[in-house]
Amino acid sequence: ARSSVSTAGSTAPLTNPRRGRLPTPPPPPPPQEIPSSTAIEEAVEQAVSAYARHTLQQQYPNQQLNVVEALQDFWRDRYPPESGVGVTYESQAGYEPPYVCFVQLPGGACFATCSGSCASKAEARRSAAKVALMNSIFNDHPARRITREFIDRAVAEASTSAGGGGGAMEAGVDAFRLMLESNMGRTMLEFQEMMTVFQLLHWNGSLRAMRQRNCTRSEVIAHYRERRLDDDMRSQMALDWIARERDRPGLLRRELTDSQEQLLNARLQGKELRFYKEKCDILALALSQCDECQA
Repeated sequence: ARSSVSTAGSTAPLTNPRRGRLPTPPPPPPPQEIPSSTAIEEAVEQAVSAYARHTLQQQYPNQQLNVVEALQDFWRDRYPPESGVGVTYESQAGYEPPYVCFVQLPGGACFATCSGSCASKAEARRSAAKVALMNSIFNDHPARRITREFIDRAVAEASTSAGGGGGAMEAGVDAFRLMLESNMGRTMLEFQEMMTVFQLLHWNGSLRAMRQRNCTRSEVIAHYRERRLDDDMRSQMALDWIARERDRPGLLRRELTDSQEQLLNARLQGKELRFYKEKCDILALALSQCDECQA
């Protein structure tokens, strides 16, 4: 079930006695993609401890850091309550440990528990909040803000990665550039919602269908620029997968199994998870509807 700890006030807000914007600490290095979840947990602990030393001790001297509250405060300073945007938590279904919790940030980025041994849902939430806070701190660095220099550098790296893969690769790089330009001034975490939408449209085959209808890249980007991932979009994609399942029985379960494996591996490495998680949610929705029709 999705639960919310948001600045919009959908649940009881965490109390914060201070006023004003927190000073920005020196950013920690980005997390290394190490297969060992223990190494990831240690890196997260070091980053969060550094944040507490540089920023929070002047506000809460001699008090232990409440990481859930610290994450809430970090984003409340950037998105005030009247914006209607906040931090939301979702516990993965399960009635016994180890528990897993996902946290979604303003802008759409998603992180989760990186430990495989959380004995309580509260511990899983704290673990997710630590990973999200570490990435939020790193994201606050000026180098993570989308500027003309950032776009030129990112597009050059994308072109190098494409490695002359032909027209399709070049079109993808060009679309990436247009998406970045339409989000000038935002940070990469704030850009994540739009990025995930286009990843899903590509995965689902929707972009190919739009090209066949002669829609231009600029038109597609303009249409989806401010569109949020909602239940209507998920339901439409689920219908597409139900249609594929009718033509290729067993496809849904295979695709869901692969996507769940991708989500697990990315979670244990402390990666951003929104695309992986949305794929799993869409496929699970499609599979449940197929099972209902066959019952």
